[in-house]
Amino acid sequence: MKMKWHLLSAFLLISILSVNAQEITENTFGKGLVNVVAKDSSYSLNFAARFQSLFTSNWDSPDNSALENGTSNFLVRRARLKFKGFAYSPKLRYKMELGLSNRDISGASEYTHDAPRYILDAVIKWNFYENFDLWVGQTKLPGNRERIISSGNMQTVDRSLVNSVFNVDREMGVQLHHYFDLGNNVILKEAVALSQGEGRNVTRGNKGGYHFTGRAELFPFGDFDAYSGADFAREETPKLAIGAAYSHNGNAVRTESVDGDYMETETGFYETDIKTFFLDAMMKYRGVTLMAEYADRSADNPIAVDENGLPTGDVVQVGDGFNAQAAYLFKNNFEVVGRYTTIKLDEDITGVGVENQYTLGLSKYLVKHKLKVQTDLSLNDYADNLDNEVMYRLQVDIHF
Repeated sequence: MKMKWHLLSAFLLISILSVNAQEITENTFGKGLVNVVAKDSSYSLNFAARFQSLFTSNWDSPDNSALENGTSNFLVRRARLKFKGFAYSPKLRYKMELGLSNRDISGASEYTHDAPRYILDAVIKWNFYENFDLWVGQTKLPGNRERIISSGNMQTVDRSLVNSVFNVDREMGVQLHHYFDLGNNVILKEAVALSQGEGRNVTRGNKGGYHFTGRAELFPFGDFDAYSGADFAREETPKLAIGAAYSHNGNAVRTESVDGDYMETETGFYETDIKTFFLDAMMKYRGVTLMAEYADRSADNPIAVDENGLPTGDVVQVGDGFNAQAAYLFKNNFEVVGRYTTIKLDEDITGVGVENQYTLGLSKYLVKHKLKVQTDLSLNDYADNLDNEVMYRLQVDIHF
């Protein structure tokens, strides 16, 4: 562990000292701590850091009539180091992002060599022909919109329950990205990916098959920032993005496709094809932002069984969910947001019933998403009405 920290410290020191031999571009808050371009323009480096400090308080609310058994927690929710730029040619870009908080690096197991999962992104992006980009490495898959939006660019303290249960996150593999300009300001973007199938930082992978993901997105009224919350541009005309994505994880061995528990048996792993479908949309207009997502996960045989056909206790989290939120950004950069989320897993398989969440949030953007304070209050309403919960959160987010 000490060696890893020494290596990281040395890398940062070398990056900073190398500024003496390079041309430094003008820099401002939120644009990176180090921003350099080689004198011969053969490479560039932008180094940034960010973290989120979070306070959370939870109460039980039986029958929604009282608050009981309150708990609270202070947490460094995320702490990240980010590197990006180009190498050799502006057509060959790279991105590396490291997570340092306990939540960032959790999930160590024998499948990650019992090592913390520091690496979030490590990807090369090659614009090899016109509108075609080839991505190689570990990064976010082209899945649901809410997951693709950076955790630093959200309108709420954190993503919704739909994302928590159904997203396909990051994996090691290859991706092909492309876009069409269809004329009359209409744009179509597509992306496909082939990846390992078991999540990020896996070193002993391919226990089952491979994972195919595809996404298409239509911009009928022109391109805009559809992967960032809040309408800072205060779009003068309505902007809309409609996306659909499909994930097919062949012979998957984890209960949530690329996440969750491994479905182990005495003789190996239980395998089943897991399919996830997403449909989402975002609209921005004069300070108003609307976003909605639907997700559905199915599996050929969701109940894991052993070699004798007996259930092992593991089940694929099959079901569907819907999330919708609406926000308005005032001219003083305060924003109010309301969100409704519902999750409906197959209770006969998962043993989990319907969960509804109602959230009301408030954000103050000091330097857009680079420096902000966010708070929200949520009610988790379960179908049995016995274990309802109230959650309050307050978070400060800073991005150098």
